Amino acid sequence: MGSGTLELGIAMRPETILWIYIIVLVAGGLYGFLKAKSKISLTTSVAFAAALSLCAADIIFKAYMADVLLAVLLVVFGIRLSKTHKFMPSGLMLVLTLATLALRHIRF
Repeated sequence: MGSGTLELGIAMRPETILWIYIIVLVAGGLYGFLKAKSKISLTTSVAFAAALSLCAADIIFKAYMADVLLAVLLVVFGIRLSKTHKFMPSGLMLVLTLATLALRHIRF
């Protein structure tokens, strides 16, 4: 460690944080499908993951588009949490989405 910086062993660039979130998002959709046979969970998570992947890879969308997609997911998970009043899974995904959005803008 040098000069008070945090070294995590991996580059915590916005794209890296986004790739981690994409993996968690797809895993959550897959879990919802396997546990509750929710095809919409799987379909929605894969669709958002695909769009976020294009942002992370800087293929089609600009970097700010990932923030827009994450904001949409915040709303979706917030609505789900308000309807179910259960922390799992929508509350957890709400927290993880908010953390992802925040961490993408913190410079390490």
